[in-house]
Amino acid sequence: MPRLFQTIDKIRPLYDFVYRIVLVICKILLIADILISVYAVIGRYVPNFPSTSWAEQVVLTCMVYLAVLSAALAIRDDSHIRMTVFDRYLPTVVVKVLDVISDLAVMALGIVLLVYGKQVCSGRLVRGFYESMPWLSRFWMYFPVPLAGGAMIVFELESLYSHIKAFWIPEEKEEKEV
Repeated sequence: MPRLFQTIDKIRPLYDFVYRIVLVICKILLIADILISVYAVIGRYVPNFPSTSWAEQVVLTCMVYLAVLSAALAIRDDSHIRMTVFDRYLPTVVVKVLDVISDLAVMALGIVLLVYGKQVCSGRLVRGFYESMPWLSRFWMYFPVPLAGGAMIVFELESLYSHIKAFWIPEEKEEKEV
């Protein structure tokens, strides 16, 4: 079994690459969010400044994309908030089984988001346009739902693999500096 894990571990650089791409996208979205918000504030208080009627919808859309992509990144980093108060009192095997069950539940959520989001993005809801930007389809408003599902599935596969691998290969203890 360890040989199988060594073979599967060879795709870890692909996960690292996808992680870095999503992280760069999040950084760009955050910068765009800040710049557009500043532009909108200046537009409110400076006379004869170009119209910023579109800014609020773009900022909110950027925030939604940033939120769902950041949630997927948190899956990979294993940094979501969760209850671990009993982990030190439970047997290690039970904690590992609970981690796998948790991974499967999050994977199921990702699949639901992907499937349902795909249906929403191809349905009647997206035939309209943003009110303040009649040239931009509402598809982009609903696209974060399947995007979140896909990103969650990708990073959850790696997390699930790591938790299953922990059953056969003991975790390496980190040395604490004193």
